Amino acid sequence: MVEQTGEEIDWDRCPPEAEDFPHSVTRAVNIFNTLGDRVYGDVGYTGKDYTSLPLLFKIYKIQDALEKDWCMELLIHLDRKQLVSSQKKLKQELDRVRKK
Repeated sequence: MVEQTGEEIDWDRCPPEAEDFPHSVTRAVNIFNTLGDRVYGDVGYTGKDYTSLPLLFKIYKIQDALEKDWCMELLIHLDRKQLVSSQKKLKQELDRVRKK
């Protein structure tokens, strides 16, 4: 798009690519996306289902306790972000329905 407008690329404004993150972050995101969602009709998304996490740690060869702790911190952070986003969407939908 920048090429079409003839502007110079401002690399500081470009979003990061997957390759820009450390391998541990990429692995945590892959694990997060593999985990199942806990969703209920009346309350929506309630978080990730972590029951398969030990198997995923084994598959991704995460054995060190510090590495597991780091991965869990990232998973919890991502889960919290997704939960907040889901709550906002649900509230917007409820507000829209109530206005009718």
